[in-house]
Amino acid sequence: MKIAIIGSGGAGKSTFARKLGQDLNQKVYHLDALFWKPNWALVPRVEQIQVQNDLVQQKDWIIDGNYGATIDIRLHAADTIIFLDYPRVICLYRAIKRTIQYRKQSRPDMGEGCEERFDLTFLKWIWEYPKTKRPETMSKLQQLSSRKHIVILKSPREARRYLEAVSRSGTLPRE
Repeated sequence: MKIAIIGSGGAGKSTFARKLGQDLNQKVYHLDALFWKPNWALVPRVEQIQVQNDLVQQKDWIIDGNYGATIDIRLHAADTIIFLDYPRVICLYRAIKRTIQYRKQSRPDMGEGCEERFDLTFLKWIWEYPKTKRPETMSKLQQLSSRKHIVILKSPREARRYLEAVSRSGTLPRE
């Protein structure tokens, strides 16, 4: 099983991936943890590409994260793509909530030494995601839909139901 989880910042990709990994007994890779070094230093793109090329060669994986410049590596290698396509208000609320919850500490799915902070640029990116990034994502998913299992979850409730179905069956639902 090779599963890519994508969506806006604040959608809950890492939490969803962690729960899915537990239910499927699969290794989960959080790109944020792999790509951010202490003090929010982003690894160079060439290293991001190498890390992902190495990860997707493994037999089974769950990878969460966007990183638009390298997203095609995951999407083409995945057999299942899960898009958390939530309204921007939910994503913005969740991002602000986690900023408060993890203030001055690193989240479990983030690189060590990357203390949570208020980032207006990131919040703006979340707000603009439906207009700037979502159309491109939907286009990529449409192009891959005949070869990949695509799951688009439109709300946290749909995501919970999906995870409950996985937990009950021990496998991914095939609508």
